[in-house]
Amino acid sequence: MEGSKAEAGKAMELSGVIEVNEEQIRSHLHEVVRGTVEETLNAMLEADADRLCGAGRFERSQERAELSSGYAE
Repeated sequence: MEGSKAEAGKAMELSGVIEVNEEQIRSHLHEVVRGTVEETLNAMLEADADRLCGAGRFERSQERAELSSGYAE
């Protein structure tokens, strides 16, 4: 019985040691989710652009005409 009283005493002493700030957790979670969604969408858009151009980012391709400056040579 003394062991269980000691354990209960320890539990009482430790209560309040860890505090959870729900607003900080929500804010951080919002930032993480937003960043992940942004990275995913950017990767999808980049992959689609690569597919449409026939070359990767900063990559040259014989089949692709350079139109980014508004005219083709």
